[in-house]
Amino acid sequence: MKRTKTKGILNGIAAAVSYGTNPLFALPMMTAGLSVNSVLFYRYFLATIIYGLFLKYIKKISLHAEKDELLALLVLALLFSFSSLTMYSSFKYIDSGLACTILFSYPTFVALINRVFFKEKLSKAIIFSIFIISFGIILLYNGDGAEKLDIRGVLFALAGGFFYALYMVGVKSFKSVKSIKKDKLSFYVMLFGLLVYIVNSRFCTQLEGINSPLVLICAILIALVPTILSIETTNVAIKLMGSTKTALLGALEPITAIVFSLLFFGGVLTLKISIGVLMILFGVGFAILKK
Repeated sequence: MKRTKTKGILNGIAAAVSYGTNPLFALPMMTAGLSVNSVLFYRYFLATIIYGLFLKYIKKISLHAEKDELLALLVLALLFSFSSLTMYSSFKYIDSGLACTILFSYPTFVALINRVFFKEKLSKAIIFSIFIISFGIILLYNGDGAEKLDIRGVLFALAGGFFYALYMVGVKSFKSVKSIKKDKLSFYVMLFGLLVYIVNSRFCTQLEGINSPLVLICAILIALVPTILSIETTNVAIKLMGSTKTALLGALEPITAIVFSLLFFGGVLTLKISIGVLMILFGVGFAILKK
């Protein structure tokens, strides 16, 4: 049991950190002239091919799925894709680190959805952790007090958090998905998620091409790190320790995004941001260590 919990925690950390690298690879592609939909198309398209070949020829896993499984997989994939689409859209209006911070509203959404629809009891430790993490996010949200927020960016980021919360709850709750191997689940989330961007681009007629080696490298890395690695580790973590705890570990995601913003996109580290990061780390640590 202890090894299972440790494995769940490690996968949850890996999921959060890898998902937090989204802006690192997406922003250079968008700066090069690619639309949000084109960036996401290449992300899911390459991820589906790379991961599908890996499962079939390296791990020798059958990708066959039953009809009742396909419907649930389609719903989960659409939720995950909508989360990506709204989050990337927020990058056009507000700082990427801030967008990922607001996206981290999803643990609260997860806890509330589980409480309202599945009558899951919220322990005092979980409630306290959500409170501490939320306060830390508020400090990050107004980290320098200088940037005037565009409400469109805030709403897109919140929508991304809501869709991601629905996805996490669905992975744990759909009966037809519980028996599916995590590898197959991850593959179909990528495959069916790709449909959103195919339709959005009017069946690929409005896609911008990959126009430089840098864009190609970013496209490959965005498929590998915040897509394949993140989905894979998220699904493992949810199955081992549940959606609420996995969501709390996601606090490391906005911290990762802020670090990359500071290192590569000219972000500024202020006292408020530093305190906010420490509060988030404390809240996550408390949730993990509290029995």
